[in-house]
Amino acid sequence: MDPVIIVGAGPVGLTLALALARQEVPSVVLDEGPGKDEQRPARTVVLREDTAALIERLTGFPLSEAGFRWAGWRSMRRKQVMREVRFGPEGSEVSGGSDGPNRAAGPAASAVPGDAEPFSAPLHLAQHVLTTALRGALAGERLVKIATSSRLDSVEQETSGLTAHTRGPKGTWWRGSYLVGCDGPRSTVRKLQDIRFPGRTAVERHAVAALRTELPWPGEALLHRMPPWRTSGPSAGEVTARPLADGVWRLDWLLPPGKDLVTPDLLVARIRETLGGWSGGSTPPYELLDTGVHTVHHRLARRWRSGRVFLAGDAAHLLGALGTQGLDEGLRDADNLAWKLALAWHHGPHETLLDSYQAERRAVVAARLRAADQSLPLLRGGGGLRSYVPGSARGHDTLLTDGHLGRGPLGAPGAYADSPLAPPYAESETPVDTAPGAPVVDVRVTAEDGSFVPLRERLGRGALLVVLIAPGTGVWERKHWVTAGIMPRLAAAVTALPHPAELLVAESYPGAAAHTVLLIRPDGHLVTALSGVRPADLYAAAEATLGGAAKAEATASTS
Repeated sequence: MDPVIIVGAGPVGLTLALALARQEVPSVVLDEGPGKDEQRPARTVVLREDTAALIERLTGFPLSEAGFRWAGWRSMRRKQVMREVRFGPEGSEVSGGSDGPNRAAGPAASAVPGDAEPFSAPLHLAQHVLTTALRGALAGERLVKIATSSRLDSVEQETSGLTAHTRGPKGTWWRGSYLVGCDGPRSTVRKLQDIRFPGRTAVERHAVAALRTELPWPGEALLHRMPPWRTSGPSAGEVTARPLADGVWRLDWLLPPGKDLVTPDLLVARIRETLGGWSGGSTPPYELLDTGVHTVHHRLARRWRSGRVFLAGDAAHLLGALGTQGLDEGLRDADNLAWKLALAWHHGPHETLLDSYQAERRAVVAARLRAADQSLPLLRGGGGLRSYVPGSARGHDTLLTDGHLGRGPLGAPGAYADSPLAPPYAESETPVDTAPGAPVVDVRVTAEDGSFVPLRERLGRGALLVVLIAPGTGVWERKHWVTAGIMPRLAAAVTALPHPAELLVAESYPGAAAHTVLLIRPDGHLVTALSGVRPADLYAAAEATLGGAAKAEATASTS
């Protein structure tokens, strides 16, 4: 079969090409540029736990060493610390914040100890570092061809495939099985398919600077609302400082509505004023590396699929207000679409499975946009009676913290609760802490070769994952229990599934009782949790996940 054509060589397009290659699907990446990325220290990305793990799994590149995991997060309002979060040595959240604006701001302020929470520190890095890692992994990939200086200008679909034409030094016709537009906000693919892209323009504007300096909160990201050195009014705004590797910080100043020009002199004055305000009056030494203006738009494509053509990343959606990260959602698009295209490429198209990409991903992004749009008037409306409502500042702070740290309605990874791939209800279903359709927790599992690995390392290979929760198995070698108890029956049930599946064993999983069986999609979302070995229910759930009718076998479920 012909390769998948990927239009656009940004992080989403390159990630999709790698994800397909890991599932033995060839692709052609049409890159209208020269194949190199401009190094812009002020253009950065913040990756959450799941998307950082996805990139590291695909590239084998230690992103955590090239980027920077925040040691903590603090938010301030005027001179008061509203909230503090510290992250432990492995990135998990180990402290809470103050309950109110009663603590003074300052370098000596410390977090209020609290209970540990399973929440990882975001990873902050320059975007060119991410794309360089992806390009490096693709350089030796036999299944991926990158065509530089190739700008798409037409797509013709047929029953058995499609043809794309690019213009450049040598106009070329490309034959493909599917085509995915990862070509950004001004997507040519979207325009050629006549797909509308409604939404809001210039929801937020930020002046941005990347600089090397020392701040009073080493390694901690900071959100400062209404800093005291700024006068009241729309220009008072807010400023964020987010650390990068090598002592570099990215500073963002929220700009007032409008299109006022941000001049170099104005930006330098703002830098000196901000650094001086944080450092007690005098501006510390700094090295300015890069500047820019970042404008946030909110848009959502009406359709993400048109026959054999799909949209992903900024071609399908734009978001980013209130600290949210659009690239996170683009990478999740690629992860969701890759295993479905791979299954269709190897076994023939299944419309329900391919349609589920739009149904799942568009619903998640739409919910994220709704949450941001509902929060914007509260946070950016300014003044009014709401400014005097007790607790309103803390509520606003919570919303912004959720957006920046990737949790809550504004930032948490979405669940596919209403997916067309959800299996029918089975009496053997049992609750665990992960809801069906939500991303699974990354627990340690025993693989079929007896090795202990993180669950996330087994994702993205095209196979379904079946995980048995069996306390005590971690202290014995696999050979001692693989033929004991319910394992032979479960192994037989896994072998009989309608799609290749890998059987894994975990000592525990949050909220799961012993002998619970988890069925997990290739992109790491939970399909169902069953109580014990139920071959018919497991088969029906797997069949539904593949887009089938999910009809139960005639044989009854066995315990």
